[in-house]
Amino acid sequence: MSNRFDENNDYEELVLLPGKYNDEHGSRHSKDSVVSFRHIIASCAAFSVSFAVTLLFFMVIIAPTQIQDLSVIPLEIDAYEGDSYVLGPPTESFRDNLRDDVKYITSWLNSGWTNDVMTLGNLIYLAMLTERVPILPRFLPTHVGGDQPYIPFSEVFDIPRLSRTLRMPILEWDQVKDLNSTTVDELGCWAVWPTIAYNDNTPPRGSRNIPALKLGRRLFDVDHSAQLTVPDISYTVAPSWVKLAPPSGAHGSLWSFARLSFPEGRAEAMGRPPIPSPQNQVSLPPDDHLLCYDYLYFASADRPFEWERDYSPAWRFVGKHMHWNGALQKLADDYVERALGVEDNGPTPPYIAVHARRGDFSVHCKDRPIDECLPTLSVIARHVAEVQEELLERKGINVTRVLMASDEQDPGWWAEVRDFGWSWVDYAAEGTVEKYGKWYPVLLDAVLLSGGAGFIGTEHSTFSFVALRRVQYWNDGAVRTMKISRPGADDH
Repeated sequence: MSNRFDENNDYEELVLLPGKYNDEHGSRHSKDSVVSFRHIIASCAAFSVSFAVTLLFFMVIIAPTQIQDLSVIPLEIDAYEGDSYVLGPPTESFRDNLRDDVKYITSWLNSGWTNDVMTLGNLIYLAMLTERVPILPRFLPTHVGGDQPYIPFSEVFDIPRLSRTLRMPILEWDQVKDLNSTTVDELGCWAVWPTIAYNDNTPPRGSRNIPALKLGRRLFDVDHSAQLTVPDISYTVAPSWVKLAPPSGAHGSLWSFARLSFPEGRAEAMGRPPIPSPQNQVSLPPDDHLLCYDYLYFASADRPFEWERDYSPAWRFVGKHMHWNGALQKLADDYVERALGVEDNGPTPPYIAVHARRGDFSVHCKDRPIDECLPTLSVIARHVAEVQEELLERKGINVTRVLMASDEQDPGWWAEVRDFGWSWVDYAAEGTVEKYGKWYPVLLDAVLLSGGAGFIGTEHSTFSFVALRRVQYWNDGAVRTMKISRPGADDH
């Protein structure tokens, strides 16, 4: 683990003290010794100046590029290569592939895709705090259909780039355990969800990652209409001090979660006995070699839903460095060029990206007509004009292209979008699902939204505000958020 993080080196301070010469009277320096000492000092000073000039000459004249590029010297890729932190190819049991001299950390997913992205951002940040190697589970097809495959983090994000930037290795479960394994591993984990949830007697949070990794099993509910995940994990419920200070709602403290990783915090937290695992009925304390938590979405450093804030440490230290997989980025660029009518090999013009979430957000309308609580196209047009004005004033860019992404199904609404002169990617006409699967309209929307010179998103949508942060940090873009829920909410 010594090459994961730079340790503070201790340097001894070497102080040259002039030697004292005691003459026969034992109290005075001789004149010769003083002169000799002055000669030594003068010689050292001359040598130091000469050495400094020579060194400066070499650095500036002979090797100027080294100085100019000092801030962009590439890190050693091998030092953070994930495969170096397992013993070999994926094994039947995950334990057979973990190095004894490395500590690991993992968690599971159980939300929509963007929430799961944020969960893994929290996991990686927690790995930084605890100096462990994170093992990332696959994304679940929560919003794209249960018949779709679970996809690895690396199909979406550039792990080598992220590892080099963070100077830490990042593993995926695919590298640790064989996905075709039939071995059910026993594991003890921390259950934080029962402690931070709104309701008492809440069980540990389940996840479809668990049976997929043969860490549990899947059952049908009473009427066989849905599958339930039953983790065969022995959970220990975390103590109340992991909750974020009130009023926090159902949120836990990232630093309190980290505290569970260290010997003193672990000892303080072991007040309750482990819950026996459902399948093998084993009671195991939380594993120290592979530290695990049932759920990390509701985790913050200061206040709930912190990813919405520009100071969010999980965003600042992890999320903003989670850049797209190169193949996915290239595919999205091709879609954007076709949507904007860019000729082959022509430059892609700057555009303003808009995410108008409508379909499932109609729940915010309650008894009101949808246009009284969700932004109308005229409201969106006002925001577009504001972003255009800011980009022109602040960056001197005249942006006329607008690229819309929305889950709206009404053809009449899309016809009005066209009347405004705006564009969008028509995934049905492109045959995207047939070519790449149901995941890709969601993934491509996320990428193309992040490429805007400006961005306009929908309040309360995690898909929107993560896209907003990407445009803000990656592109120095002009951004806005459209208010929802009540008539005139976005008037200004």
